[in-house]
Amino acid sequence: MSKSLNPETIAAGNGIALDESFGAVTPPIYLSSTFVFPGFAQSGPTTTRVPPILAAHFLRIRSRDEGGAGAVVTSSGMSAVDLLLSTLEPDTLIVAPHDCYGGTYRLLAARRDRGHFSVVFVDQGDDAALEAAFEQYPALVLIETPSNPLMRVVDIAQIAERAKSFGAKTAVDNTFLSPALQRPISLGADFVIHSTTKYLNGHSDVVGGAIVAADAADVETFATWANITGITGAPFDSYLTLRGLRTLFPRMERQQENAERIARFLDAHPQVAAVHYPGLPSHPGHAIAGRQQAGFGAMLSFELDGGVGAVRRFVESLSVFTLAESLGGIESLVAHPATMTHVGMGETARAAAGITDRLLRLSIGLEAADDLLADLEQAFDVARERVAAL
Repeated sequence: MSKSLNPETIAAGNGIALDESFGAVTPPIYLSSTFVFPGFAQSGPTTTRVPPILAAHFLRIRSRDEGGAGAVVTSSGMSAVDLLLSTLEPDTLIVAPHDCYGGTYRLLAARRDRGHFSVVFVDQGDDAALEAAFEQYPALVLIETPSNPLMRVVDIAQIAERAKSFGAKTAVDNTFLSPALQRPISLGADFVIHSTTKYLNGHSDVVGGAIVAADAADVETFATWANITGITGAPFDSYLTLRGLRTLFPRMERQQENAERIARFLDAHPQVAAVHYPGLPSHPGHAIAGRQQAGFGAMLSFELDGGVGAVRRFVESLSVFTLAESLGGIESLVAHPATMTHVGMGETARAAAGITDRLLRLSIGLEAADDLLADLEQAFDVARERVAAL
């Protein structure tokens, strides 16, 4: 496929009409656990080679100047993070965001406690705290922007440049935005991590992950370790994810439009104490997001006035939104991070990150925006009645 094509065209057409056996327009899937070798001592196909088209897509979807050298598809987003961690030498230091995804926090803490490496959790928006962490000469800086669930935004290019000056590599979890809205390698990152479960697949029916590297040697290292540990993506999962990738751009465009309307609605609502969405001019990271992102995405969070009782009534009253973890699918979801995605962090770590009991996270889907707004409004009415009754 020509390098002059736009990313939208590449996303829609990647893998199309490449089947040389039968001429299938959509690439076929082979549900076999073993394959015939062409001859003695001649390497044949293996299940680790099943997702190459998917891996290639991560490279082709990027802007031409991003410089990605390759990608490895894994069995889950967390296995992609762990694949990155498994390549680190013992006794090295990782700098991670203090408000990162709960699963990432648990993984980092668990491996730290087993003595695999050291971790310092830092507010990466605090220049002094970040500089103090750099002065400990970390091997890896892990960035999550926008962060999950508070949608904090940090300057990828600035952090990556500073990391390089201390000899550290930079990895960016780009799950919230996908390559459609943010391309961290072009901003100086060494690695990009995706939970393909989310926007890249977009249909809430696959679990998978991927890691993209700027350097070919790193790609080879990741591929070797993925094969050793057996965490490569399954054929059917890769097949479904490739299907989802073809509609990534139109999905993101529509979901983002819905999210912007909902963010404005929440921002003006008297029962909302705070809205966390980088697309709002009042968001502290709005300017940075506008500079390094191609859009503001379809994830947001907000803090509801009232106690846990009001939050419970609000959530239980929703009918278009579904109470569930995960994100990025065509359906709209609501999550309560303190009791769901980030419960494993513990109360102290949640408090340090600013994740309160009244915080709700929304993943905005493809429903009609008017229906989503009406659903939220009636839930606010129920929550208000709860507060009044008390």
